[in-house]
Amino acid sequence: MTSNVSEAGGTTEAAGALEADRALGYEQARDELIEVVRRLEAGGTTLEESLALWERGEELAKVCRRWLDGARARLDAALAEDEERGGEDKRG
Repeated sequence: MTSNVSEAGGTTEAAGALEADRALGYEQARDELIEVVRRLEAGGTTLEESLALWERGEELAKVCRRWLDGARARLDAALAEDEERGGEDKRG
């Protein structure tokens, strides 16, 4: 397998891929990650293909983790706000 990306253009393409990953929704990233894992577990790919799949899986896992961390932060903030309001109601 050969790459069509020159070293000079590789950085630009990698940055574009990173932006595309950021635009992925949680479900999209999760579904693609499931497919990557399925393909790795099935075997039958070359070492180079397996490494590329592994790297893609790592990036997708990061996207999922960012979504989950963001959801946790929003939930924590909402719970803290709710507690503050509850405390104000009891005082007033």
